[in-house]
Amino acid sequence: MKKITTPLLLNLLLFFGVVQSQPSVFLRPKLVVGIVVDQMRWDYLYRYYDRYAENGGFKRLLRQGYSCENTMIPYLHTVTACGHASMYSGTVPAVHGITGNEWWDREIRNYVYCTEDTLAKTIGSITTSAGAMSPRNMLVTSICDELKLATNFRSKVIGIALKDRGGILPAGHSADAAYWYDTKTGNWITSTYYMNQLPAWVTAFNEKKWVDSFYLKGWSTLYPPDTYTQSTADNQRYENKIFGNGFPYTLSQYAGKNYNPIVATPYGNTLTTAFAKAIIDNENFGADHITDFLAISYSSPDYAGHSFGPNSVEQEDIFLRLDKELGGLLDFLEKKVGKNEYLLFLSADHGVANVPAFLTEHKIPAGNLQPQPLFDDLLVKLKERFGKDDLVLIIVNSQVLLNTPLIDSFKMNQKEIKEWIIQYLLKQPGIGNAVDIATLMQAPLNSTVKESIVNCYYPKRSGDIQLLNSPQWIEGFEKAGTTHGVWNPYDAHIPLLWYGWNITPGKGSREVFITDIAPTLAAMLRIQMPSGCTGKVITEIVK
Repeated sequence: MKKITTPLLLNLLLFFGVVQSQPSVFLRPKLVVGIVVDQMRWDYLYRYYDRYAENGGFKRLLRQGYSCENTMIPYLHTVTACGHASMYSGTVPAVHGITGNEWWDREIRNYVYCTEDTLAKTIGSITTSAGAMSPRNMLVTSICDELKLATNFRSKVIGIALKDRGGILPAGHSADAAYWYDTKTGNWITSTYYMNQLPAWVTAFNEKKWVDSFYLKGWSTLYPPDTYTQSTADNQRYENKIFGNGFPYTLSQYAGKNYNPIVATPYGNTLTTAFAKAIIDNENFGADHITDFLAISYSSPDYAGHSFGPNSVEQEDIFLRLDKELGGLLDFLEKKVGKNEYLLFLSADHGVANVPAFLTEHKIPAGNLQPQPLFDDLLVKLKERFGKDDLVLIIVNSQVLLNTPLIDSFKMNQKEIKEWIIQYLLKQPGIGNAVDIATLMQAPLNSTVKESIVNCYYPKRSGDIQLLNSPQWIEGFEKAGTTHGVWNPYDAHIPLLWYGWNITPGKGSREVFITDIAPTLAAMLRIQMPSGCTGKVITEIVK
């Protein structure tokens, strides 16, 4: 047996001493960046693939990251608030309580907006209502809360989006900040839930008047108009004319006057990216080995998608430009934080339906439901049948809410009223089914559809009868535009890409869910899952 020389022995002791003393946080990335693209269907990854830049974001994420190709949303109300809350909490609306962008609260008997908070005041603007927001309506923790807890609140967490709900819900309850866009002033704002005044760097950012400079540029297509062959010809009758009759769009008339239109242009994404970079620079995100979390949501694809539809030149151009934004963000992160020193994921809160008028032009059945006329007619018919006014309070989130206190006060048969309403609804065009939620488990429904209803039912914030649209039928948007909000794949099949720290490139087609993102992050970061988590770890990612 050979003797160990003194220098070698010292080196070994030194090496093992360093390993032993190294804190566990070194097993985590310096920074986690979560990206939500509001209203991005999965097929957009490939619909425009040949048009995406080689140094852009999407090709790099697909080629150098891992793509979960069959990621679905397992609940019915596929809308923005539900998507952001479910992604970051790892559970469904039935658990986290965010049952829609708004809902009817049975206890206070009134509408509630998902992030409204009467205790919070606006910081950064004189627009009083814009900042009266917080995450208090979300009942569980987010993965960002769990990171805070795991590091004894040394991690820094910030959420940003043009939409308040897109920045607030992902960042969770204990975030250092959430920022969103004030359409009255063109500034990034927050609320007293987080702070009493804006940081100096945010004020300086706002003073640059980014939006006015974007307006002066106008909006022309990134590439020659005749190359947009993946889209219907510009300026269709079923597209909203919010900026005029097709490209190029002049926007200079809004400068200094109207800061709302920018959200439906690619510049909304540019503004969001610039602010994200400013956060990393000024808040020193990823500067040490205590993991920070930046939650970014790109809202503009949703605003544009609602107005123009998924087959429009406008939407194609927004994604081609977003691709470049993402490429620039990746370059920035690799220079600032370090290649493979950060973990990034990209997904969406929901997809979108094609414009019904576009589909019918191509002989595909589709149509528009109008909830308000349906509600008004239902009240009239109910009075004719049962002799009482106001037996139904409202139709919201595709659910009928009975006026239970009134029905009980008249000692009426609630079951009989429900059965009558269901039979009435089944006769209406565009309604494929209507079910009594109280007896849902006995209803002859497809198991996927049944589960999606169950996963969205929170008693204090949900209705009594669930409406199910016929495929390709949407609520509202009768004259132009489109929407989302149902279980069908065009609304529920979303992208999920992983990139960076400890990610092995690849692709998988196993079905996973939006609720699996948070537990997968928890497993990778070696922290506790969020408090209401029902999702499962995506084992292909955690190796």
